[in-house]
Amino acid sequence: MGTFSGVITMLFHPTGRDLLGQSAEIARRYELITIAVHSLAIVSLPIMFFGFTGFSRRLGLENQLVSAALIAYGFGAVAVMCAAVINGLVAPVLTAKINASDEPTQKFLYLVLMNNSLLNQAFSKVFVAAVSFAMIGWSIHLLKRGKLMRITAIIGLIVAGLSLAGIFTGHLKLDVHGFGLFIFAQSLWTILVGVFMIRPENNESNFINQGN
Repeated sequence: MGTFSGVITMLFHPTGRDLLGQSAEIARRYELITIAVHSLAIVSLPIMFFGFTGFSRRLGLENQLVSAALIAYGFGAVAVMCAAVINGLVAPVLTAKINASDEPTQKFLYLVLMNNSLLNQAFSKVFVAAVSFAMIGWSIHLLKRGKLMRITAIIGLIVAGLSLAGIFTGHLKLDVHGFGLFIFAQSLWTILVGVFMIRPENNESNFINQGN
């Protein structure tokens, strides 16, 4: 549910061009879409954290790598919640005021909007970095499991490694397209984790024994 919500958010995520320079009716429509999809994203965060808590318990929270990964994910979830609030609940209010204001007021509000955009980018970078570190921690532990989980682990390490490299080198631009690419890649890994979570315990034990 959490993964599906994140994908829906990115598929219908409007851009700044959709909110500004449009007729009042079209701008209002995009403002409502922006609020709706970001509200969905915010609601999905505790669902995702709940799921990854269960995943970590399944792996063994007494393992320091697993517990550290869960903490990193929680840290990233708080960061992206801040980004979603800024971009999804604050930005539409600002763009509505810009569209309805005179030129001097618009110039001031554009500066506020630009500042909010920078804050959104910063929180998004924290999220991508934190979740990537979490994926690395969980994936390293999954390497000890059966074949399916080793494949999941390798995918997680590749996605996380490329994401971190993109963030630190500046090649991963966290606009709608760049951030969406990360969400889709992370979603693929999360779906594979979900397959692990719904497996019966006896099948899991067989995978563990095969992995050892």
